[in-house]
Amino acid sequence: MMNKDFQPDDGDEVLPGDEGSEAQASDPESQEEELTVDDILGTSQNVDAAAEDAVLADLESALLNDLKRLQAEYANYRRRTEDQRELEKERAQGEVVKGLLPVLDDLDRADKHGDLEQGTPFAAIADKVRAVADRLGVVSYGEAGEAFDPQQHEAIFQAPTPGVTEPTVLEVVEVGYRLGAVELRPAKVVVAVPAD
Repeated sequence: MMNKDFQPDDGDEVLPGDEGSEAQASDPESQEEELTVDDILGTSQNVDAAAEDAVLADLESALLNDLKRLQAEYANYRRRTEDQRELEKERAQGEVVKGLLPVLDDLDRADKHGDLEQGTPFAAIADKVRAVADRLGVVSYGEAGEAFDPQQHEAIFQAPTPGVTEPTVLEVVEVGYRLGAVELRPAKVVVAVPAD
């Protein structure tokens, strides 16, 4: 113990060779050899450290696989969302264009009856309306003589016709329209079928 004058007692005297003394800390001969980085890296691991490294490697691999899976799911989600957005855009445009279909039908009927003579104001308006439909991407289909396709044509009448080997469009009653992949209206047709 220390006395009041802060002098060490005889039993507590620190000698230069004692543990924890400044003498030992500054004496290079009494210290262990200094380790280099190569010495530290070259030492063999104990069993617990190796097991811990293996567990960490497994965890890292699992997390990396989870990250890759999430990235793939996100990429697929973005692609599906983009595809769905394009389809919805076409459907919305299709709903707007459906309002033009009766006008286009009337223009076709007027053209067949000779009411759309070149140079008349009515012909100019018809050209403008058709140009708008073309710009929107509206495509008409259904012509006499083409093969009947129930996916595109709506048969309103079947006419047994000699010499016909497969169902064929005989007459187009109403032209069909589509906008991109969206079917606006099927073509209404009279179908020539083989006569028995």
